[in-house]
Amino acid sequence: MDGQSSVTKALSLAVAARVPVLLWGPPGSGKTSAIRAMADAAGWPCETVISSIREPSDFAGLPVVTGAGGTGGAGGARVEFAPPRWASRLVDAGHGLVFFDEVSTAPPAVQAALLRVVLERTVGDLTLPDEVSVVAAANPPEQAADGWDLSAPLANRFCHLDWSPDARTVADGFVGGWPTVAPPRLAADWIERVPVARSWVAGFLTVRPELTIAVPDAAVTAGRAWPSPRTWEMTARLLAAARFSGVDDAIVSLLVRGCVGPGTGAEFLTWLVEADLPDPEAVLADPDSFVLPARGDRAFAALSSIAAVVAADPSSGRWERGWRAFGRAAGAAPDVAAAAARTLVRCRPPGAPVPPEVAAFAPLLREAGLLA
Repeated sequence: MDGQSSVTKALSLAVAARVPVLLWGPPGSGKTSAIRAMADAAGWPCETVISSIREPSDFAGLPVVTGAGGTGGAGGARVEFAPPRWASRLVDAGHGLVFFDEVSTAPPAVQAALLRVVLERTVGDLTLPDEVSVVAAANPPEQAADGWDLSAPLANRFCHLDWSPDARTVADGFVGGWPTVAPPRLAADWIERVPVARSWVAGFLTVRPELTIAVPDAAVTAGRAWPSPRTWEMTARLLAAARFSGVDDAIVSLLVRGCVGPGTGAEFLTWLVEADLPDPEAVLADPDSFVLPARGDRAFAALSSIAAVVAADPSSGRWERGWRAFGRAAGAAPDVAAAAARTLVRCRPPGAPVPPEVAAFAPLLREAGLLA
């Protein structure tokens, strides 16, 4: 798979997983056309908003005084924030894609107004439907007309992907037409794998706590991808969607590095490969064969992933089998196992008997107030 094809597939997966994406590329490289074609291929409405020519009220809503002269008289007046038409159309449709173009030429006040739209999906007094994806495009500041560095808070709300078609891609497009990739259809239960991916992130951060949040000092790098709890959550969401979809490692790498930065992303992916963590569902199927990884960070990630899949569905004896796996870990790493066991305690099914394995963790769980 060539580099541009990987970027396109990474973009489509992020759109399907509802993680905001920002495409960086030179002017005239086809970013806008690719995004609109992707929406067309999916049959979605696409609202294009040129950020550089908008006012903050186009994102925060236009303040309108209402209620004056009603039963409450002048005292009944209130201020509402009327949403722009592009947001109203997406709410009426119930799904779609909103594309913010030229964000690197938007002045700081407009970038600030975009913060709530990208993260909370709120425009004025409207909330965009869950089935609306957010995509943006930007030119590097040195290539943009009167460009600005992207603010760190806005940059930290996106997965950043570099869009730069090579000569072969452009030549093939002119001859055979431009390929279009529709967002993949993710089954409804893909989201249940997100807690497992969070456990992988948690295991990594136990050995690299300084990467929990690391705001770059330079404005240029602060305007791209960097690690924070928000972008680690985006990473977990994209990892879950990628593993569920079976995409290749090149796409996973683009997405992870696009969320937390090239260096941090590469380090996390290397740790994940070397950790060789067991499949938590396979452990639940045969808990008596579970072997706890020797290193503390890997042990914590393995146990947390088991607890996560049990919490997602604690029925049909899964809770008891989860405790059997934890019981095998109690002797080797009691403190690590106890930290992950908190999740199991909280998801106890109604009426389920307390397994004997809980006794090994009782003192620590009582101290945390999770066991009577």
